[in-house]
Amino acid sequence: MIKIGELIQQYCPKGCKYIPLKDTSYFYFHHGKGNKIPEDTGGIYDVYGANGVVSHIDEYNCEDVSIIGHIGAVGLVNRCKEKCFVTYNGTIAEVCDKSMVNSQYFYYVLTTLNLPSYKKGSQPFLSVSDYEDIEIPIPPLPVQEEIARILDKFTELKIELETELETELEMRKKQYEYYRDKLISLEDYDGEVEWKPLSKVAKRLKGSPVTAGQMKNMAVEGGNITIFGGGATKVQTDEKHTSKFSIITVPSVLVKSRGIVDVEYCDFPYTFKQEMWAYEGLKDIDTKFLYYYLQTKVDMLRYKGSIMGSMPQIKLDDTETIMVPIIDINEQKRIVDILDKFSTLTSDISEGLPAEIKMRHQQYEYYRDKLLTFDRLEDAI
Repeated sequence: MIKIGELIQQYCPKGCKYIPLKDTSYFYFHHGKGNKIPEDTGGIYDVYGANGVVSHIDEYNCEDVSIIGHIGAVGLVNRCKEKCFVTYNGTIAEVCDKSMVNSQYFYYVLTTLNLPSYKKGSQPFLSVSDYEDIEIPIPPLPVQEEIARILDKFTELKIELETELETELEMRKKQYEYYRDKLISLEDYDGEVEWKPLSKVAKRLKGSPVTAGQMKNMAVEGGNITIFGGGATKVQTDEKHTSKFSIITVPSVLVKSRGIVDVEYCDFPYTFKQEMWAYEGLKDIDTKFLYYYLQTKVDMLRYKGSIMGSMPQIKLDDTETIMVPIIDINEQKRIVDILDKFSTLTSDISEGLPAEIKMRHQQYEYYRDKLLTFDRLEDAI
């Protein structure tokens, strides 16, 4: 950072000029070619769409460019330093005079412009005319090159750290699953085990006739009642908006049967779309123990859901017929207590590591933006 300070002091101590993106003596923006992703032939050139590399062919239409999402991942900026092929979904951003502008520096500046905020239309798209009046700082070339070098190093370190954190997170999740499966398998349990179908050991709870449109209108910030829709969709609401629906207030296991097939333990007021269902354990089985047991069956349920069609979906019978081990209720509670502790530890780590990843990303953006901020030459004192 000392070097960049010295370079700024040497080349632009009073600031630098700002150039509008529409200045064609500096920059050239144009759309890619073809409105379909070319079939991957294993070619030597990467094919870029709006959100990155999507294929490989033996044809290219640009070199040393930045690619801005035009349709699809609108406003996302990618970078290709070599020859590549860009489809119509991407806008090609090139430097016209590389004796004045460093291509890598130009890419980093583009990432700071919040281009997604310029998108428009019900099916969002981004035209060059939407942002061509934006002006960006163009300090002397040696300053640009040093900034690009620093940011390259920052990017490399950020990716390395994020990869390590994501690997740690995945390892912790697998560790939890290992101990959960080991306890639930009852391999160390020497008592009597009786196997019964789920329909015989738990009471099935029904949801409410709520639609996706109703869920949207019922959403209340800070609401104390959760409504689950399909997949990962859910909203918070309150008693006023759910007076016509049945609200479940007992601890139970929600089976998400469509889209993202999963099970969730709910010990808070909630309801759900009727395409799902839930279970409350009867006298022979602890509801939380049932939840942990059904967690071990999620992969099986997802497989059954995947063969039903393009949208994963399981049938009621897929859960009703699951054979559940009935063991001493005190032993069930002991296993639940152990797994609760494992789950809390894993959740703490799961919350902590993503937060760390987010913090590192914000830290990177802070220093990137700081490096790319200059006084305007005409405004400098």
